[in-house]
Amino acid sequence: QVQLVESGGGSVRPGDSLRLACAAFGHSLRSYNVAWLRQAPGKEREFVVTDSYSGGITNYADSVKGRFTLSRDNAKNVVYLQMNSLIPDDTALYSCAAHQYYSGTDYKAWDSWGRGTRVTVSS
Repeated sequence: QVQLVESGGGSVRPGDSLRLACAAFGHSLRSYNVAWLRQAPGKEREFVVTDSYSGGITNYADSVKGRFTLSRDNAKNVVYLQMNSLIPDDTALYSCAAHQYYSGTDYKAWDSWGRGTRVTVSS
C-alpha cells in the first residue's frame, strides 16, 4: 500500500477551476494505477477518473468528460486532477486511490486511499 494525501480543494463559484493534488509517500506512483473518486453529501461514491499506468488508459466519468483532466508528475510523485468549468453538481469530497494491479470501478478493490479534499461549488 502507498500513503496518499490530497490537497487543493476549496470553495469556488460555478465556472471556476481548481487543481487537486494527490501526493504519494512510501512508493512510487509510477507503477500504480490511480483513481479519483468523489462523494457528495447523501449520494453514492462516484468514480471520476481511473488511470492505468501500464496501458496508459484513462477513463473519465461522463459527467466530467471534457472538463476534468488527470495528469501525473512522476518526478514529484504526485497525481493531479485539473477541474475546469466547475458546476454545483461537482460539490463533493474528492479522494484519490491507488492499486498496483486493479484499475476498475469497484471501490472496495482499491487498497490505498487518501482522506480526501473538499470541493464546494456555489454561487
